Amino acid sequence: MAAHEAQYQRIHPSPAADVESQQPPPARPNQKPISTATWRPPTHPPPIRPPPPPPLAAGANLLKKPKRSCCSPCKCVCWTLAILLLLTIVLAATVGAIYLIFKPKVPNYSVDSLRITDLTLNMDLSLTAKFDVRVTADNPNDKIGIYYEKGGLISVWYQGTSLCVGPIPRFYQGHRNVTRLHVALAGRNQYGSAVMSAIQQQQATGRIPLELRIHAPVAVKLGALKMRKVKVLGKCLLVVDSLSSSSKIRIQASDCKFKLKL
Repeated sequence: MAAHEAQYQRIHPSPAADVESQQPPPARPNQKPISTATWRPPTHPPPIRPPPPPPLAAGANLLKKPKRSCCSPCKCVCWTLAILLLLTIVLAATVGAIYLIFKPKVPNYSVDSLRITDLTLNMDLSLTAKFDVRVTADNPNDKIGIYYEKGGLISVWYQGTSLCVGPIPRFYQGHRNVTRLHVALAGRNQYGSAVMSAIQQQQATGRIPLELRIHAPVAVKLGALKMRKVKVLGKCLLVVDSLSSSSKIRIQASDCKFKLKL
């Protein structure tokens, strides 16, 4: 019976035992007694939490937008087109002002005479031709001078075949000036037999078509300013009565056209 009670006390302690277990521990030497009224079990301080971030302003993006370049592609294209348009307007205004001030005109050329000094069929059936041509160059401009540069040529053709060619001399032609040129032409054609046969057939009719071509690199002088080189390209369609070196050649018809090429 006593053993049973002892086991019951271990399993179900009495209220008095609970009160005793809640009593503070005995005081140590040199330690003040702890009052049961003021004693509290030790407590830990609450964990320190970082302050919350400040609220975002209304409409602010979470991610910072990358900075844009100072010139977007569309803006660069617009500026380029605007500059090109401005340069075009300035250039057109400059050209228009020059045209109104100087009123440029293409020089005129005419063939005064044509003389044959040699037209021979050689043993190798090539054709040797030597012509003397007198050409008049007329500069009709009031305020423009013309510099005839090196490399100018005059040539005579028959039905698309070159007979002879000669250089135009270098000279300066002032405004409202007429200059007469004497140019010696010479050439050799390897298909002389066929060309000579065609010329003889045409000579029997008394009307031989020839073509005189002019290629003249010139520099234009506007007042005291010498401009860049341009090319004078000319073509004169002639009809002569003969191509004989023993008789005087008469020019029956002449039609000349010229143009400038940059």
